[in-house]
Amino acid sequence: MNWRIVPYRTEHTESLRLVYQQARQVAFPWIDPVSFRLTDFDAVTREETVLVAVEQATPVGFIAWWPPDNFIHSLFVSPAYIGRGIGKVLLRTCLADIGRPVTLKCKAANQRALQFYYSQGWQFVEQAESPQGAYVLLTYGG
Repeated sequence: MNWRIVPYRTEHTESLRLVYQQARQVAFPWIDPVSFRLTDFDAVTREETVLVAVEQATPVGFIAWWPPDNFIHSLFVSPAYIGRGIGKVLLRTCLADIGRPVTLKCKAANQRALQFYYSQGWQFVEQAESPQGAYVLLTYGG
Protein backbone atom coordinates (compact mmCIF):
# COMPACT_ATOMS: atom_id res chain seq x y z
CA MET A 1 0.00 0.00 0.00
CA ASN A 2 1.64 3.22 -1.19
CA TRP A 3 -1.27 5.46 -0.23
CA ARG A 4 -2.74 6.80 3.00
CA ILE A 5 -5.92 8.51 4.21
CA VAL A 6 -5.67 12.16 5.29
CA PRO A 7 -8.12 14.97 6.10
CA TYR A 8 -9.04 17.17 3.14
CA ARG A 9 -6.94 20.30 2.63
CA THR A 10 -7.52 23.05 0.07
CA GLU A 11 -4.38 22.03 -1.84
CA HIS A 12 -6.19 18.76 -2.69
CA THR A 13 -8.99 20.58 -4.54
CA GLU A 14 -7.59 20.69 -8.08
CA SER A 15 -6.64 17.01 -8.10
CA LEU A 16 -9.93 15.93 -6.52
CA ARG A 17 -11.90 17.87 -9.09
CA LEU A 18 -10.25 15.74 -11.76
CA VAL A 19 -10.70 12.50 -9.77
CA TYR A 20 -14.39 13.27 -9.34
CA GLN A 21 -14.90 14.08 -13.01
CA GLN A 22 -13.03 11.00 -14.28
CA ALA A 23 -14.57 8.61 -11.75
CA ARG A 24 -18.10 9.71 -12.64
CA GLN A 25 -17.40 9.20 -16.34
CA VAL A 26 -16.55 5.56 -15.56
CA ALA A 27 -19.26 5.00 -12.92
CA PHE A 28 -22.09 6.66 -14.88
CA PRO A 29 -21.57 5.76 -18.57
CA TRP A 30 -25.24 6.50 -19.29
CA ILE A 31 -24.70 10.21 -18.53
CA ASP A 32 -23.24 12.48 -21.20
CA PRO A 33 -19.67 13.16 -19.97
CA VAL A 34 -19.90 16.72 -21.30
CA SER A 35 -22.30 17.45 -18.43
CA PHE A 36 -19.57 16.79 -15.82
CA ARG A 37 -17.77 19.96 -14.74
CA LEU A 38 -14.56 20.19 -12.74
CA THR A 39 -16.24 22.52 -10.26
CA ASP A 40 -18.92 19.89 -9.50
CA PHE A 41 -16.57 18.62 -6.78
CA ASP A 42 -16.80 21.96 -4.97
CA ALA A 43 -20.60 21.89 -4.98
CA VAL A 44 -21.03 18.30 -3.76
CA THR A 45 -18.51 18.62 -0.92
CA ARG A 46 -19.49 22.09 0.32
CA GLU A 47 -19.84 22.04 4.12
CA GLU A 48 -19.17 18.28 4.25
CA THR A 49 -16.46 16.34 6.03
CA VAL A 50 -13.99 14.97 3.48
CA LEU A 51 -11.24 12.39 3.75
CA VAL A 52 -8.72 11.95 0.95
CA ALA A 53 -6.68 8.98 -0.20
CA VAL A 54 -3.26 10.21 -1.32
CA GLU A 55 -0.43 8.38 -3.01
CA GLN A 56 2.67 10.29 -2.05
CA ALA A 57 1.23 13.82 -2.36
CA THR A 58 -1.34 13.09 -5.10
CA PRO A 59 -5.04 12.63 -4.21
CA VAL A 60 -6.43 9.45 -5.78
CA GLY A 61 -9.84 9.24 -4.07
CA PHE A 62 -12.15 10.75 -1.47
CA ILE A 63 -15.19 10.21 0.68
CA ALA A 64 -17.50 13.05 1.77
CA TRP A 65 -20.32 13.00 4.30
CA TRP A 66 -22.81 15.26 6.02
CA PRO A 67 -22.31 14.65 9.78
CA PRO A 68 -25.65 16.09 11.02
CA ASP A 69 -27.53 13.34 9.14
CA ASN A 70 -24.82 10.62 9.14
CA PHE A 71 -25.22 10.64 5.35
CA ILE A 72 -22.39 9.65 3.00
CA HIS A 73 -22.74 11.79 -0.07
CA SER A 74 -19.74 10.78 -2.18
CA LEU A 75 -17.17 8.00 -2.46
CA PHE A 76 -15.01 8.11 -5.57
CA VAL A 77 -11.64 6.66 -6.53
CA SER A 78 -9.59 7.58 -9.59
CA PRO A 79 -10.23 4.98 -12.31
CA ALA A 80 -6.49 4.18 -12.41
CA TYR A 81 -6.65 3.15 -8.72
CA ILE A 82 -9.84 1.08 -8.65
CA GLY A 83 -9.36 -2.39 -7.24
CA ARG A 84 -6.58 -1.50 -4.80
CA GLY A 85 -8.76 -1.35 -1.68
CA ILE A 86 -8.81 2.44 -1.52
CA GLY A 87 -12.61 2.72 -1.49
CA LYS A 88 -12.85 0.11 1.26
CA VAL A 89 -10.33 1.94 3.47
CA LEU A 90 -11.95 5.33 2.82
CA LEU A 91 -15.32 3.87 3.78
CA ARG A 92 -13.95 2.10 6.87
CA THR A 93 -12.19 5.30 8.02
CA CYS A 94 -15.36 7.34 7.57
CA LEU A 95 -17.43 4.76 9.44
CA ALA A 96 -15.03 5.02 12.38
CA ASP A 97 -15.87 8.75 12.65
CA ILE A 98 -19.56 8.94 11.81
CA GLY A 99 -22.63 8.30 13.98
CA ARG A 100 -25.18 5.53 13.48
CA PRO A 101 -27.19 4.63 11.59
CA VAL A 102 -25.41 5.76 8.43
CA THR A 103 -27.20 6.13 5.11
CA LEU A 104 -26.25 6.72 1.50
CA LYS A 105 -27.91 6.76 -1.88
CA CYS A 106 -26.49 4.93 -4.87
CA LYS A 107 -27.67 5.06 -8.46
CA ALA A 108 -29.62 1.86 -9.13
CA ALA A 109 -27.83 1.45 -12.46
CA ASN A 110 -24.44 1.54 -10.73
CA GLN A 111 -24.38 -2.19 -9.99
CA ARG A 112 -20.64 -2.25 -9.31
CA ALA A 113 -21.02 0.28 -6.49
CA LEU A 114 -24.09 -1.48 -5.08
CA GLN A 115 -22.23 -4.79 -4.96
CA PHE A 116 -19.33 -3.04 -3.21
CA TYR A 117 -21.62 -1.61 -0.51
CA TYR A 118 -23.45 -4.92 0.01
CA SER A 119 -20.08 -6.68 0.38
CA GLN A 120 -19.20 -4.18 3.13
CA GLY A 121 -22.32 -4.96 5.17
CA TRP A 122 -24.73 -2.28 3.94
CA GLN A 123 -28.44 -3.10 3.88
CA PHE A 124 -31.11 -2.24 1.32
CA VAL A 125 -33.80 0.17 2.57
CA GLU A 126 -35.69 1.15 -0.58
CA GLN A 127 -35.46 1.98 -4.23
CA ALA A 128 -36.97 5.25 -5.40
CA GLU A 129 -37.00 7.65 -8.32
CA SER A 130 -35.38 11.06 -8.49
CA PRO A 131 -35.03 13.62 -11.30
CA GLN A 132 -31.57 12.07 -11.93
CA GLY A 133 -32.97 8.52 -12.17
CA ALA A 134 -33.60 5.56 -9.88
CA TYR A 135 -31.51 5.25 -6.74
CA VAL A 136 -31.17 2.78 -3.90
CA LEU A 137 -31.16 3.94 -0.28
CA LEU A 138 -28.78 1.88 1.87
CA THR A 139 -28.12 1.86 5.60
CA TYR A 140 -25.28 0.69 7.81
CA GLY A 141 -25.64 0.23 11.52
CA GLY A 142 -22.65 -1.92 12.47
